[in-house]
Amino acid sequence: MNELGHLQVGLPDPGARLPADAPTGLQKLDIGSRRDSYLYVPGDYTAQQPLPLVLLLHGAGGHAHDGLHILLHLADQVCLILLAPASHASTRDIIARRGYGQDLALVDRALAFAFAHYAVDSERLGIGGFSDGASYALTLGLANGELFTHVLAFSPGFIGPMAQRGAPEVFISHGDADRVLPIDHCGRTIARRLDAAGYGLVYQEFHGGHFIPSDIASQSVDWFLGTNQPSGAQLG
Repeated sequence: MNELGHLQVGLPDPGARLPADAPTGLQKLDIGSRRDSYLYVPGDYTAQQPLPLVLLLHGAGGHAHDGLHILLHLADQVCLILLAPASHASTRDIIARRGYGQDLALVDRALAFAFAHYAVDSERLGIGGFSDGASYALTLGLANGELFTHVLAFSPGFIGPMAQRGAPEVFISHGDADRVLPIDHCGRTIARRLDAAGYGLVYQEFHGGHFIPSDIASQSVDWFLGTNQPSGAQLG
Protein backbone atom coordinates (compact mmCIF):
# COMPACT_ATOMS: atom_id res chain seq x y z
CA MET A 1 0.00 0.00 0.00
CA ASN A 2 1.15 3.53 -0.71
CA GLU A 3 1.27 6.37 1.79
CA LEU A 4 -0.92 8.69 -0.27
CA GLY A 5 -4.26 6.97 0.24
CA HIS A 6 -4.70 5.89 -3.37
CA LEU A 7 -6.89 2.87 -4.04
CA GLN A 8 -6.04 0.30 -6.69
CA VAL A 9 -9.57 -0.58 -7.80
CA GLY A 10 -10.77 0.89 -11.09
CA LEU A 11 -14.17 2.26 -12.02
CA PRO A 12 -17.02 -0.22 -12.57
CA ASP A 13 -16.89 -1.71 -16.07
CA PRO A 14 -20.23 -1.03 -17.78
CA GLY A 15 -19.56 -3.90 -20.19
CA ALA A 16 -18.73 -6.50 -17.55
CA ARG A 17 -20.73 -9.73 -17.42
CA LEU A 18 -22.46 -9.74 -14.05
CA PRO A 19 -24.28 -12.55 -12.24
CA ALA A 20 -27.98 -12.49 -13.13
CA ASP A 21 -28.92 -14.01 -9.77
CA ALA A 22 -26.76 -11.98 -7.38
CA PRO A 23 -28.44 -11.93 -3.96
CA THR A 24 -30.21 -8.88 -2.59
CA GLY A 25 -30.74 -7.75 0.99
CA LEU A 26 -28.12 -7.80 3.75
CA GLN A 27 -25.11 -10.07 3.40
CA LYS A 28 -21.76 -10.58 5.06
CA LEU A 29 -18.76 -10.14 2.80
CA ASP A 30 -16.15 -12.86 2.47
CA ILE A 31 -13.26 -10.55 1.63
CA GLY A 32 -10.69 -11.59 4.18
CA SER A 33 -11.50 -9.07 6.88
CA ARG A 34 -10.70 -9.66 10.54
CA ARG A 35 -14.18 -8.50 11.56
CA ASP A 36 -17.47 -8.83 9.67
CA SER A 37 -18.07 -6.45 6.78
CA TYR A 38 -21.42 -6.03 5.06
CA LEU A 39 -23.16 -5.29 1.79
CA TYR A 40 -26.78 -4.24 1.41
CA VAL A 41 -28.53 -4.45 -1.97
CA PRO A 42 -32.12 -3.22 -2.42
CA GLY A 43 -34.72 -5.84 -3.31
CA ASP A 44 -35.54 -4.08 -6.61
CA TYR A 45 -31.99 -4.52 -7.93
CA THR A 46 -31.50 -6.03 -11.39
CA ALA A 47 -28.25 -6.46 -13.29
CA GLN A 48 -29.72 -4.42 -16.16
CA GLN A 49 -30.06 -1.24 -14.09
CA PRO A 50 -26.92 0.16 -12.42
CA LEU A 51 -27.57 1.60 -8.98
CA PRO A 52 -25.74 4.27 -6.99
CA LEU A 53 -23.46 2.97 -4.25
CA VAL A 54 -22.13 4.49 -1.04
CA LEU A 55 -19.27 2.94 0.89
CA LEU A 56 -19.90 3.72 4.58
CA LEU A 57 -17.32 3.82 7.38
CA HIS A 58 -18.13 3.51 11.07
CA GLY A 59 -16.63 5.63 13.84
CA ALA A 60 -14.03 4.68 16.45
CA GLY A 61 -15.08 1.76 18.62
CA GLY A 62 -17.86 0.86 16.22
CA HIS A 63 -18.46 -1.95 13.80
CA ALA A 64 -19.46 -2.28 10.16
CA HIS A 65 -23.16 -2.44 10.98
CA ASP A 66 -22.83 1.02 12.61
CA GLY A 67 -21.58 2.39 9.30
CA LEU A 68 -24.31 0.57 7.40
CA HIS A 69 -27.05 2.00 9.62
CA ILE A 70 -26.14 5.58 8.67
CA LEU A 71 -28.21 5.20 5.49
CA LEU A 72 -29.77 1.73 5.75
CA HIS A 73 -33.24 3.12 6.54
CA LEU A 74 -33.21 4.97 3.19
CA ALA A 75 -31.64 2.33 0.94
CA ASP A 76 -34.79 0.59 -0.32
CA GLN A 77 -36.71 3.83 -0.70
CA VAL A 78 -34.14 5.34 -3.08
CA CYS A 79 -32.58 2.12 -4.49
CA LEU A 80 -29.12 2.57 -2.99
CA ILE A 81 -26.42 -0.09 -2.63
CA LEU A 82 -24.52 0.20 0.66
CA LEU A 83 -21.07 -1.23 1.31
CA ALA A 84 -19.70 -1.23 4.88
CA PRO A 85 -16.19 -2.57 5.58
CA ALA A 86 -15.12 -2.88 9.23
CA SER A 87 -11.89 -1.35 10.48
CA HIS A 88 -9.18 -3.87 11.36
CA ALA A 89 -8.73 -2.36 14.84
CA SER A 90 -10.97 -0.10 16.91
CA THR A 91 -10.43 2.75 14.44
CA ARG A 92 -8.87 3.31 11.01
CA ASP A 93 -5.26 2.64 10.08
CA ILE A 94 -4.16 6.26 9.61
CA ILE A 95 -5.35 7.01 13.15
CA ALA A 96 -4.29 3.79 14.89
CA ARG A 97 -0.91 3.34 13.18
CA ARG A 98 -0.40 6.73 11.49
CA GLY A 99 -0.18 5.18 8.06
CA TYR A 100 -2.22 3.29 5.48
CA GLY A 101 -2.44 -0.47 5.75
CA GLN A 102 -5.11 -3.09 6.24
CA ASP A 103 -8.08 -0.72 6.20
CA LEU A 104 -7.14 0.79 2.87
CA ALA A 105 -6.60 -2.70 1.45
CA LEU A 106 -10.01 -3.80 2.72
CA VAL A 107 -11.75 -0.84 1.06
CA ASP A 108 -10.10 -1.90 -2.21
CA ARG A 109 -11.32 -5.50 -1.82
CA ALA A 110 -14.82 -4.46 -0.80
CA LEU A 111 -15.24 -2.22 -3.83
CA ALA A 112 -13.77 -4.83 -6.16
CA PHE A 113 -16.27 -7.38 -4.85
CA ALA A 114 -19.22 -5.03 -5.33
CA PHE A 115 -18.15 -4.07 -8.85
CA ALA A 116 -17.65 -7.71 -9.85
CA HIS A 117 -21.10 -8.83 -8.67
CA TYR A 118 -23.42 -5.83 -9.07
CA ALA A 119 -24.22 -3.14 -11.61
CA VAL A 120 -22.99 0.11 -10.05
CA ASP A 121 -23.58 3.61 -11.42
CA SER A 122 -20.12 5.13 -11.74
CA GLU A 123 -21.66 8.63 -11.84
CA ARG A 124 -23.12 8.17 -8.35
CA LEU A 125 -20.35 6.48 -6.40
CA GLY A 126 -19.95 7.84 -2.88
CA ILE A 127 -17.90 7.32 0.25
CA GLY A 128 -19.17 8.43 3.63
CA GLY A 129 -18.89 7.92 7.34
CA PHE A 130 -19.43 9.20 10.86
CA SER A 131 -16.83 10.66 13.25
CA ASP A 132 -13.46 8.93 12.61
CA GLY A 133 -15.22 7.18 9.72
CA ALA A 134 -16.07 10.60 8.29
CA SER A 135 -12.45 11.68 8.61
CA TYR A 136 -11.35 8.56 6.74
CA ALA A 137 -14.08 9.05 4.13
CA LEU A 138 -12.92 12.61 3.48
CA THR A 139 -9.30 11.50 3.26
CA LEU A 140 -9.94 8.63 0.83
CA GLY A 141 -12.59 10.57 -1.08
CA LEU A 142 -10.23 13.45 -1.82
CA ALA A 143 -7.35 11.08 -2.59
CA ASN A 144 -9.52 9.10 -5.03
CA GLY A 145 -11.72 11.75 -6.60
CA GLU A 146 -11.42 10.09 -10.01
CA LEU A 147 -13.27 7.11 -8.47
CA PHE A 148 -15.63 8.65 -5.91
CA THR A 149 -18.00 11.31 -7.19
CA HIS A 150 -19.31 12.31 -3.74
CA VAL A 151 -18.12 12.37 -0.12
CA LEU A 152 -20.61 12.35 2.77
CA ALA A 153 -18.89 13.31 6.04
CA PHE A 154 -20.98 13.34 9.22
CA SER A 155 -19.17 15.04 12.15
CA PRO A 156 -15.61 14.62 10.84
CA GLY A 157 -12.52 15.45 12.87
CA PHE A 158 -9.78 15.94 10.28
CA ILE A 159 -8.46 15.16 6.81
CA GLY A 160 -5.56 12.72 6.89
CA PRO A 161 -2.39 12.62 4.81
CA MET A 162 -3.10 12.06 1.14
CA ALA A 163 -2.37 13.27 -2.39
CA GLN A 164 -5.44 14.81 -4.02
CA ARG A 165 -6.89 13.29 -7.16
CA GLY A 166 -9.97 14.60 -8.92
CA ALA A 167 -12.61 16.87 -7.41
CA PRO A 168 -15.51 15.02 -5.76
CA GLU A 169 -18.52 16.89 -4.40
CA VAL A 170 -18.52 17.08 -0.59
CA PHE A 171 -21.31 17.12 2.01
CA ILE A 172 -20.35 17.87 5.63
CA SER A 173 -22.64 18.02 8.67
CA HIS A 174 -21.72 18.84 12.26
CA GLY A 175 -23.53 19.52 15.51
CA ASP A 176 -22.95 22.89 17.15
CA ALA A 177 -22.83 21.26 20.62
CA ASP A 178 -20.49 18.39 19.69
CA ARG A 179 -18.16 17.75 22.65
CA VAL A 180 -16.40 14.76 21.09
CA LEU A 181 -15.16 16.58 17.98
CA PRO A 182 -15.87 20.30 18.61
CA ILE A 183 -17.34 22.05 15.61
CA ASP A 184 -14.98 25.06 15.61
CA HIS A 185 -11.84 22.93 15.34
CA CYS A 186 -13.36 20.21 13.18
CA GLY A 187 -16.41 20.68 10.93
CA ARG A 188 -16.07 24.43 10.42
CA THR A 189 -12.32 24.32 9.90
CA ILE A 190 -12.55 21.48 7.41
CA ALA A 191 -15.39 23.17 5.52
CA ARG A 192 -13.46 26.44 5.21
CA ARG A 193 -10.41 24.55 3.95
CA LEU A 194 -12.39 22.72 1.26
CA ASP A 195 -14.32 25.82 0.26
CA ALA A 196 -11.06 27.75 -0.17
CA ALA A 197 -9.67 24.88 -2.26
CA GLY A 198 -12.62 25.16 -4.66
CA TYR A 199 -14.44 21.92 -3.91
CA GLY A 200 -18.17 21.73 -4.53
CA LEU A 201 -19.33 21.84 -0.91
CA VAL A 202 -22.54 21.65 1.08
CA TYR A 203 -21.99 22.32 4.78
CA GLN A 204 -24.84 21.73 7.24
CA GLU A 205 -24.80 22.66 10.92
CA PHE A 206 -27.47 21.45 13.31
CA HIS A 207 -28.33 22.02 16.97
CA GLY A 208 -27.03 19.03 18.89
CA GLY A 209 -24.06 16.85 19.71
CA HIS A 210 -22.13 13.97 18.19
CA PHE A 211 -24.76 12.15 16.14
CA ILE A 212 -26.54 12.19 12.76
CA PRO A 213 -30.09 13.63 12.80
CA SER A 214 -32.48 11.77 10.53
CA ASP A 215 -33.24 14.87 8.47
CA ILE A 216 -29.51 15.41 7.86
CA ALA A 217 -29.15 11.82 6.62
CA SER A 218 -32.12 12.35 4.27
CA GLN A 219 -30.70 15.65 2.98
CA SER A 220 -27.35 14.01 2.27
CA VAL A 221 -29.01 11.28 0.20
CA ASP A 222 -31.12 13.80 -1.73
CA TRP A 223 -27.94 15.76 -2.43
CA PHE A 224 -26.04 12.62 -3.46
CA LEU A 225 -28.78 11.54 -5.86
CA GLY A 226 -29.26 15.05 -7.23
CA THR A 227 -32.93 15.22 -6.22
CA ASN A 228 -32.45 18.27 -3.97
CA GLN A 229 -29.62 20.68 -3.28
CA PRO A 230 -29.51 21.88 0.36
CA SER A 231 -28.50 25.51 0.82
CA GLY A 232 -26.01 24.78 3.63
CA ALA A 233 -24.62 27.05 6.33
CA GLN A 234 -22.66 30.25 5.74
CA LEU A 235 -18.92 29.89 6.26
CA GLY A 236 -17.40 32.73 8.24
